[in-house]
Amino acid sequence: MHEIVGIGASIYDTMMAVPGYPKEDTKLSAVSVWHQGGGPCATALAAASILGRKTAYLGTVGDDGAGIFMKEDLEKYGVNTGHLEVKKGYLSGQSVILLNEETGSRTCIWHKGDMPVFQPDEKQLQAVKDAKILHLDGNHLEAALIAARAARQAGVMVSMDAGGNYPGVEALLPYVDILIPSEEFALAFTGMSEAEQAAKQLYREFGPKVLVVTQGGRGGFFYDGEMHGYSAFSVQVVDSNGAGDVFHGAFLAAYLEGKNVAEAVTFASAVAALKCSRVGGRASIPGREEVRCFLKSGQTGSPTEVNME
Repeated sequence: MHEIVGIGASIYDTMMAVPGYPKEDTKLSAVSVWHQGGGPCATALAAASILGRKTAYLGTVGDDGAGIFMKEDLEKYGVNTGHLEVKKGYLSGQSVILLNEETGSRTCIWHKGDMPVFQPDEKQLQAVKDAKILHLDGNHLEAALIAARAARQAGVMVSMDAGGNYPGVEALLPYVDILIPSEEFALAFTGMSEAEQAAKQLYREFGPKVLVVTQGGRGGFFYDGEMHGYSAFSVQVVDSNGAGDVFHGAFLAAYLEGKNVAEAVTFASAVAALKCSRVGGRASIPGREEVRCFLKSGQTGSPTEVNME
């Protein structure tokens, strides 16, 4: 049985490290280039798997090179792909990401491919019902709604990485038990000017069991009727791409093992910070022992360059 199953974005990333952000209509030589699997849901599952949880990705990819790579990359990090269908003749989702070595920032340009709308079958829905958590990121909205309803009926918790204010996402939020939006999403969705007020509105309107708002290098806060802040960890940022995705996977891993929300956000923040300290959206995810030692060191701070939104 898989503890965490996910429906959402899986992307083939082409990463290019550049000495500085390029000007429009110019050429710039990259310092380095590499390829990796990406996407909020898929990377969160990889993080949770690396941290010891049993995970599975539900969805489809094309049979192009990008799709085959993504399937193998998920398997490389321990994510079960038994419910991932490879569809012939379709283009998989891809992105090009520029990593600015001068600032540590990342800029992403992506294309979703031409895959048909994902419809979960009975076996995939049974995997949802047998799990402990269904993790979503707002992509594949129709499939996510079907799976979320099945999860609710089966008593399975639903987690959502609310990073993008996608059309129709409001239909999904009533089913979400663990809601972790970025500050950007919370403000855009509610129309509020302050994150704390946005969190209160989300809490009142949708009533999630857990509500955490991430604020990048400032850390973030969780709201349970009262505001509780948490700090970011101070690291030298090398690659911030995927930090938010890793945060979500690490939070779910900690929450499943019985940590309370305060402990889980601290653990997840540490995992995301360590990930940012080296190159790779997934290859840089630390194991449990490294996280334990890092937390024991008490290295806290508020590095503005860590982007987890």
